[in-house]
Amino acid sequence: MKFRQTNSPPEAAAKASFSSSTAYRLEKDLRLPSQKRLPRQRRRPDPLANVFGLEVVPMLKAAPGVRPVAIFEEMRRRHPELGAGIRRTLERRIRESYRRRSALERKRGPGRPPSHARPKNSR
Repeated sequence: MKFRQTNSPPEAAAKASFSSSTAYRLEKDLRLPSQKRLPRQRRRPDPLANVFGLEVVPMLKAAPGVRPVAIFEEMRRRHPELGAGIRRTLERRIRESYRRRSALERKRGPGRPPSHARPKNSR
């Protein structure tokens, strides 16, 4: 509110074309609207919470080339209560979490620590 530097809140609001109550509200809390928002939480419980770590990850470790759709079909066979709507969630979770880690392991070799954990060679 640039007009607020020289005018009262109702005058500044009128010049900026918004209500005086908005001017008082903005004056009371100086944070931007984007800074006021809380991080978004899950809207519903995670359908893969007790399945992914215990069953999907071991399947991927045993057969790294298996496709997410095959894993989804196996999970549906083992757990009929899982709905068809989790297929995309499972695909995304596999791509984001497990495949990224396995690619890093393949890049640096099995059993080697990450490059930031290794001591540097002193010459």
